[in-house]
Amino acid sequence: MSEHFDAVVGGSGFGGSVMACRLAEAGLRVCVLERGKAYPPGSFPRAPHEMKANFWDPSAGLYGLFNLWSFPGAGALVSSALGGGSHIYANVLIRKDERWFEDMGRPWPVTRADLDPHYDAVEHRLSAQKYPYENTTAKTQAMRGAAAQLGLDWHLPNLAVSFGNPPAPGVPLIEEYPNLHGAPRATCRLCGECDLGCNYGSKNTLDFNYLSDAQRHGAEIRTLCELRRFEKKPEGHFEIEYTRHDPASTSQLAASVTITANHLILAAGTFGTTFLLMKNRGAFPHLSPALGTRYSGNGDLLSFILKTRQPTNPTFGPVITSAIRHEDYYVEDGGYPAFLAWLVESAFDLPGFVHRAVDFTQRTVWGALGLDPDSDIGHEVSDLLGPCVTAQHSLPILSMGRDTPSGTMSLSGKYLSCDWRIDKSSAYYERLTATGRRIAQAMGGDYVDNPAYDHFRQVLTAHPLGGCPMGANRDEGVVDSFGEIFDYPNLYVTDGAMLPGPVGPNPALTIAALADRAATHIVEKRGGVQ
Repeated sequence: MSEHFDAVVGGSGFGGSVMACRLAEAGLRVCVLERGKAYPPGSFPRAPHEMKANFWDPSAGLYGLFNLWSFPGAGALVSSALGGGSHIYANVLIRKDERWFEDMGRPWPVTRADLDPHYDAVEHRLSAQKYPYENTTAKTQAMRGAAAQLGLDWHLPNLAVSFGNPPAPGVPLIEEYPNLHGAPRATCRLCGECDLGCNYGSKNTLDFNYLSDAQRHGAEIRTLCELRRFEKKPEGHFEIEYTRHDPASTSQLAASVTITANHLILAAGTFGTTFLLMKNRGAFPHLSPALGTRYSGNGDLLSFILKTRQPTNPTFGPVITSAIRHEDYYVEDGGYPAFLAWLVESAFDLPGFVHRAVDFTQRTVWGALGLDPDSDIGHEVSDLLGPCVTAQHSLPILSMGRDTPSGTMSLSGKYLSCDWRIDKSSAYYERLTATGRRIAQAMGGDYVDNPAYDHFRQVLTAHPLGGCPMGANRDEGVVDSFGEIFDYPNLYVTDGAMLPGPVGPNPALTIAALADRAATHIVEKRGGVQ
């Protein structure tokens, strides 16, 4: 006989982990199915041969962290891991502006007032705090100075990072309860590696809070288990089939397991959840015609500022430390690990390096032939490296805001397709790039678009949203304001797929708050205590 649960949660990102924790704390028997692996501190790849395998594509034997999607007008980077996107996001927690709870003239079926208590709860659980080293971080100072010069609204957003109290880099963290990895953690070392996975446990990723608390309250967490098929039985429960991946196996056939549940919560991300509902639509014939609609990339745009007047040192600090709020979008400072600075220097100074390499080769040949009596070549090696100012005087900027949720996702055979194009959002992106140029000018630098946007008008996002949008009714949306699918009680969507449009700022906090609200709804319907 199949195992039976009160609730099965498919996915462990900001929607799934919050639901799993809240339902387990309310006494429900919960099972979390996560297709990816667990990543305790110290397990995130850094070496080239490790990074080569750090992508998700089981058909190619890849079970890594990064899952890349590419459509003609939009590309996206999402995560496959226990804790979902919390491992690769930049830790930013900003609430959605109360004036932005509508898109294309249609109000959301939830308001800022509805979400505020849930925003509070999530911020508390993720131990949100502002960046404490603003006065000694060059990129933070550069952004603040540019905003002051341009008369723009600059602030330090809340970050889900442990800096210590008082702040001190690399200090061991003391936790009230052991985390599910049983691993030690330390305060932020300001190394800029947030988006690659934090090997020090400084990021307050979901495995250290919501998922650890869920497990402590009895939830079963199953990694490398990918939800595939589900249907609602006449008796009222859901029959759920998942695949158990085995990275060590050479077999092309993965083991399938069937379980049942009273509640099924889909939280596999915008692409994953939309794909699952489309693949299983035959078992749910009354799904809304809105399935697949209102795709948005949350207005994301990655750009670069080069040759700034003052050093920005983007390798110091977490990836994002501050934000500029302007009209209907945000511009945030970016960063990257120190090892990527070598690539930046090489990419933007290739002609100079070739010239210096010729000089260095000539000098070493002369030395080898005995034509130069000076055997100390330290100066020549230093010259070979060049001025090394490109990385120090550059800054990635990450912009996001309110693009038009005009994309539609559909199945093309066994593949997911998306028809979102920049055309309907072109005015928004023109405003975005104009502000980027003004910020670059204020820093005395040059503004450069990323190549995909510059050459192909393809927008790359880390925040894909939509596909199962909230609505006031079945004609307008797939789910109601609590994420419950119309006409199918106890079947929920609680991830980025449920958003009917862009959040504006980084969407993680809003997704988690919506999931917290949905969990409260489920508990109250069962007659439990919030």
